[in-house]
Amino acid sequence: MTTPGAPVLELSGVSKDYRGLRPLRIADLAVLPGENVAILGLDQIAAEVFVNLVTGATLPDRGEVRLFGRSTAAITDSADWLAVVDRFGIVSRRAVLLEALTVVQNLAMPFTLEIEPPPEDIRRQAVALAQRVGLSDATLDHPVSELGPSGHARVRLGRALALDPAVVILEHATAEIPREDIAAFAILCRGLPSSAIAVTADAEFAEAVAGRRLTLDPATGRLHERSGWFSRLRRG
Repeated sequence: MTTPGAPVLELSGVSKDYRGLRPLRIADLAVLPGENVAILGLDQIAAEVFVNLVTGATLPDRGEVRLFGRSTAAITDSADWLAVVDRFGIVSRRAVLLEALTVVQNLAMPFTLEIEPPPEDIRRQAVALAQRVGLSDATLDHPVSELGPSGHARVRLGRALALDPAVVILEHATAEIPREDIAAFAILCRGLPSSAIAVTADAEFAEAVAGRRLTLDPATGRLHERSGWFSRLRRG
């Protein structure tokens, strides 16, 4: 169990070789309960490595990752790991949407595989998720393929929130969202009751979504806090 007020996530002296130009290095990072943090400086491949590390899917070559006060090296088996992963919600383009199915069916999938149609109680939960992420009632029974990139991002966010995670990871979540829709999506993400970690190349989104904005120095693994002028940067 996590001690009240203790970090939900800690990385110390972490290094992970993934056959890139250099290993992914994170010298020091701690995320507190309810805190929103943005990290810039990781491309899409490095971001996937980061997500795998912080969810315990892979172990660092050096250093330590601690989730809810516990080292990921102490995860003993698949059941133990799945219990940890259930505390995360991940918003990523790697999360496949079934575009021939409706918005409700896609949002019902975290709860059941019985989606044609979903049971009425599951449908109510899916509709509540859709409303929570700002999807209109008119879209609910239409195929996800009819939504644009902003709608896809909202469906992914809804699925990530389905099981009330303690930590939401936004992995390059705005890469395909039109610039005019970024602010509204950021408001949704900033209002989450959980901790949120945005791994992004979008400086505008980072400014809007996070109270603490960090830029990674890939050579040293140090995370440098940015403020003020940062909001004038454009998406990388």
